[in-house]
Amino acid sequence: MKYLKNLTTLDKYILKQIIEVFFLGVVVFTSIIFASDTFISLIKQISAYGMPLKIAVMIIILNLPSVIVMTIPMSVLFSTVMVVNKLCLQSEITVMKACGIGIKRIAKPIFLFAVFMAFITFFINETIVPVTASQSKTLALYAIVQRNIPEGKRNFSIKELKNGNYLKRLFYVEKCEDRLFANVSILDMSDNDKIQILQAKTGTSVLEGWQFDNASVYTISRQGKALNTSWIEKTIVDFGSDIQNQLDKKNDGSDLNFVQLIPYLFNSDGDMKKDTLAKYKVRFWDKIALPVTTVVFVLLGVPLAITPPRVRHNRGFLFSIAIIFCYYIIRAFSISLGYNSSIPALLSANMPNIILGISGYILYKNKSEKV
Repeated sequence: MKYLKNLTTLDKYILKQIIEVFFLGVVVFTSIIFASDTFISLIKQISAYGMPLKIAVMIIILNLPSVIVMTIPMSVLFSTVMVVNKLCLQSEITVMKACGIGIKRIAKPIFLFAVFMAFITFFINETIVPVTASQSKTLALYAIVQRNIPEGKRNFSIKELKNGNYLKRLFYVEKCEDRLFANVSILDMSDNDKIQILQAKTGTSVLEGWQFDNASVYTISRQGKALNTSWIEKTIVDFGSDIQNQLDKKNDGSDLNFVQLIPYLFNSDGDMKKDTLAKYKVRFWDKIALPVTTVVFVLLGVPLAITPPRVRHNRGFLFSIAIIFCYYIIRAFSISLGYNSSIPALLSANMPNIILGISGYILYKNKSEKV
């Protein structure tokens, strides 16, 4: 805080340029990630599960914070190399050097900005991302459950297919008003060994699927032999089971915050699957490693952005892409090893920062001694 009150003209000059390019980087990298990953994933869900476009747009908005926490370190790196490289090309670094201002003094406001954005990244990842990730998951399931409610219709049938071609369930409903079903019959062929026929006078939709009250269930074999007849007070047909299983497989603890993940560090096995527990442990350490990445990127970006006097073109963008590419290659490799429990979770989350941090420190030290 004391440093902020005593910002010099040089600090304000550099910070102004850094912040301007930073916001440009956030927009560019967020758009790229959405176009290449999140958006394509949502398009697949819309086509495969019939998700309404309005719901899909809401899910995109809910996924925005989780993308932004990934783009903040990229944007800090992008702004660093673009601004520092520009100062070199315009000979401003040379002028500063002639005035006795070294690279450490020039980089000081940039590191201050990186530390500030590290705290912002941690804050968003802790307070906003867990909430929006959980809401996004719930909204996706809700859309699947609600998609087939034929409000106001009478005497209609609905097919639910599996693998695109095979009949899973066949529904017949006499009428539906205010999301309440009357006189429902269901032919359930989801089990390969038996067929169930469910009949209920009333039903309604809930988050888990369609709920039926006071239902009679008739079970027969595939050969037509009656196996069982029962009466169930309440039963739920879960439309969302397929997407729920997919979401559970992809669950890496993104809907949990730092404090909620702490107990999993001391959980050996318990009732949780080993691969899920490993993902939670990696996620815990990644919540610390990701904000630190902003500082590591500056440590690496500043020396690389300082070009020799004979170079007369801005290479900042190329340096940014190269560093980000190397970072995510190392990150993808280390995270996968952590998920498989091949290496400790702490090392898995921090391996990219360790490798790039050591490289950046060596480059920064050498460049600061020369410039």
